[in-house]
Amino acid sequence: MTIASASRIVLNGSATGRVVATEEALSFWGGVDPATGDVIDVHHPLRGVSLTGAILMMPTSRGSCTGSGVLLDLILTGRGPAALVFSEAEDVLTLGALIAAEMFDRPMPVIRLSPENFRRLSQAQSASIESGVITSQSLNTQLPAPALADLQLTEEDRSMLSGADGPGAMQAMRIICAMAAQQGATRLIDVSQGHIDGCIYASPANLTFAETIADLGARVRIPTTMNAISVDRANWERQGIPPSFGAPAARLADAYVRMGCRPTFTCSPYLLDSAPQTGETIAWSESNAVIFANTVLGARTAKHPDFLDLCIALTGRAPESGVYLDINRHARLVIEVETPEPVNDAFWPLIGYLIGKKAPDCIPLVKGLGQARPSRDDLKALCAAFGTTSASPMLHVAGVTPEADGPVHPDAGQVSITVEDMHDAWRLLNDGPADVELVAIGSPHASIEECRALAGALTTALMGRRRHPGVAVIVTAGRQVIDQAQGDGTLAALRQAGVQVFPDLCWCSISEPVFPTRTKAVITNSGKYAHYGPGLSGRAVRLASLSDCVEAAISGRVTPRAAGWTGEALLPV
Repeated sequence: MTIASASRIVLNGSATGRVVATEEALSFWGGVDPATGDVIDVHHPLRGVSLTGAILMMPTSRGSCTGSGVLLDLILTGRGPAALVFSEAEDVLTLGALIAAEMFDRPMPVIRLSPENFRRLSQAQSASIESGVITSQSLNTQLPAPALADLQLTEEDRSMLSGADGPGAMQAMRIICAMAAQQGATRLIDVSQGHIDGCIYASPANLTFAETIADLGARVRIPTTMNAISVDRANWERQGIPPSFGAPAARLADAYVRMGCRPTFTCSPYLLDSAPQTGETIAWSESNAVIFANTVLGARTAKHPDFLDLCIALTGRAPESGVYLDINRHARLVIEVETPEPVNDAFWPLIGYLIGKKAPDCIPLVKGLGQARPSRDDLKALCAAFGTTSASPMLHVAGVTPEADGPVHPDAGQVSITVEDMHDAWRLLNDGPADVELVAIGSPHASIEECRALAGALTTALMGRRRHPGVAVIVTAGRQVIDQAQGDGTLAALRQAGVQVFPDLCWCSISEPVFPTRTKAVITNSGKYAHYGPGLSGRAVRLASLSDCVEAAISGRVTPRAAGWTGEALLPV
């Protein structure tokens, strides 16, 4: 038996099961069905594979911070993997497993292996983990015990840890310290504001966690905004949402409000008046928000998993690790983009999706985009799509983002994205029927500029024409943006054009019947929803520009013509 170098136990536990190995990271939110344990990401190699009882091996996770809640629910219902094995650092799923052990006495082993041991174990059909030993047909390895960081706590940290500030803060500090240990952090740092992602009703486990902490009398210590939730909080009953879903989803939101969180209910907190300043140290969750904050605003936040976001808000303290540290914000890959001219708005989500594919586990420096002069909304679309295919909490765009002139790691590699790559990705995200029944706008939540652009495009397109009666157009947006739209007449123009505008929920949490049940195919201008939508909704989802979405709203069909800058036909001509 060998001793694994650079391998270690992250969380203790015992497991036996078949090995399910993949070289591509997976987001559990939007990628795994919590009701079955099956992979539902239609773009992932494991699509259709059951993870229940498996030793799941992948380099790291990617995508949504809500993955921790999905994993917790899978563990509590007995549908989860038997163990998780990574080859790189991973926080989101690790936190879900940590909560299961810490709060619910349901331990599940999490292991990090060296590249060689990861390769050997991935070739096995089955494996067992017991007392720190991995045994399989191809590997028999004793792993070192979990690493314990020499955490330097302040007097106030120790006071919270001892329960002086109440049992809620004590539980939160215990979880923060455990995560700091697995991340290798040596101290905690102050953060100025938080953003909660765990308020989405991804599973009953999210509600169990939040109400358990709220019932302990916990209160946030820093200004804390809330992500989109799973229902229109004031109207879900009138909208026909089943009480079996609507009631717990509303209770989940109420639990966070009870703990002092601000009921902003938006996945675009960077559009709020409270958006952080350059260099501000914050603690945000929700992948697109984290990436935008680091990349575009120049603020500093790790991609905190669901549940850890609340713990940090309750204490005002976060592990000093990851991109809180200067050295970890350096680019480790340079990507040269062959940017066509001109580009339209569909270019930005597509290029974000491709950048994430090229840099699934590191911060890239992207060159070649500055000449296209991206707007804030273009960067919003890019960051959101990047977050679906990369685990990285940020990227740099040369000539555009505030830290793009910073140091590049001396060992950084270099790759390119060609127009041919864009064509291939366009085809991948445009796999669907010609007829569409739903236009989906607002993933992430639409800005006021996006709402105005949609209203203007529809008003122009409808001159002398009629909306197709079988196509719904739905926009999701934050309450602040909806208030702006109401004040300047945009909301009235949208409603005049037959557009439904919903607050609070977003496309990654929308459910029937708000999501029209008769829908067979969707068209969207969001790379994020084009990726997650098929698995979450069970429908075909096609990516398009805003103008093509408007045309589909009127004709009911995807227009069989060249898709702008791509030179690719949306349908065979």
